[in-house]
Amino acid sequence: MAQDATPPAVDRVRGQGADDQAQGADGQVRWLTPDEQVAWRAYLRGSRLIATALDEGLTQHGTRLTEYEILSMLSEAPGGRLRMSALAQLVVQSRSRLTHTATRLERLGWVQRRAVREDRRGVELSLTPAGRAVLERLSEVHVSDVRRVLLDRLTPEEFTALGRAMARIVEANDVSEEEC
Repeated sequence: MAQDATPPAVDRVRGQGADDQAQGADGQVRWLTPDEQVAWRAYLRGSRLIATALDEGLTQHGTRLTEYEILSMLSEAPGGRLRMSALAQLVVQSRSRLTHTATRLERLGWVQRRAVREDRRGVELSLTPAGRAVLERLSEVHVSDVRRVLLDRLTPEEFTALGRAMARIVEANDVSEEEC
C-alpha cells in the first residue's frame, strides 16, 4: 500500500478524547504512519500477552488478575477499604463488572461489602483477614510473573520510560467516578 493511500477501514485508528490531535487542520483523520502502525500493533499484542500471562499465573492458584488487582488496591487503601465507585475507577472496570467480581470475592470470604458510614447511599468494599492472607500468598506468584514476563525483558531505562508513557496515557484518559 502506498504511504499516501487511504488505508482500508480495518486499519483505521482514531484517537478518542483528543480530536484536535487525531484530525488534521482540514478536519480529516490523521492516519497512522507505517511506523506508528507497527508500534501500535506491537503495543496491542504486547499488552495482551502480558495480561494473559499474568492472568494464567494467578488462575493456576484459583484467582484471576482482575480479582488480584482488587485485593491489591484494597490492601493499599487506608483501612483496607474503598468505595465501590472509587475502586471501579482504579481498576478500570464498570460498576456492574466490579459488583459481579466483588460478589465472587465476598463468597470466598476475601472481601466484605457494607454501606458507607458517612452517607449510607454509597457502598464500600473492605479486605478481610482471609483476603489479606490470600493476597500475601498470591503476591509472590504475581511479582515473579511480572518479573519474568515484563521486567526481565526490558532494561531499567525501558521500564521507566514505559511507566512514564503509561502514566501520561492514564492521566489523559482517566474517567471520572460518574463514568465508571
